Amino acid sequence: MVRLTKKLLFAIEAVLDIAYNAGTLPVQSGEITRRQGIPRRYLEQVLQQLVRAGVLSGVRGPRGGYRLARERRRITLGEIVRVVRSLDSAEDPLVEDGGAELGRRVVRPLWLELNEEVMTRLDGITIEDLCLRAHKDGLPGEYAARLDFSI
Repeated sequence: MVRLTKKLLFAIEAVLDIAYNAGTLPVQSGEITRRQGIPRRYLEQVLQQLVRAGVLSGVRGPRGGYRLARERRRITLGEIVRVVRSLDSAEDPLVEDGGAELGRRVVRPLWLELNEEVMTRLDGITIEDLCLRAHKDGLPGEYAARLDFSI
């Protein structure tokens, strides 16, 4: 089942921060740390994993940092959850052998169904959706300055 860990929360917040505050230059991890209060030790590991997974792209150099690797509307929360989950080394009790027959045949399958429903819902929520929520809530950011509703 999807657990909201600190690492997962920080990953979502970091990707959203990059999407919402990216200007012409990449967003540096120090800026994310300052704005979101995410400890750097968590942030760097998560950002590198998101780069390897193709969610973010890293830019080297003194003005380097991170950008979205794709458009906001093409990055889902489900994708971020899967990336962060791959970092966790904890055993998943749903896939372990053993346990009572009632648990294996009733409880675990139900939990797997619920997990699929949650992941389907998370796959339907994009970073663009979260940026629009932030804008609607009046949160300041570079994104608000770039909204263009012209057709």
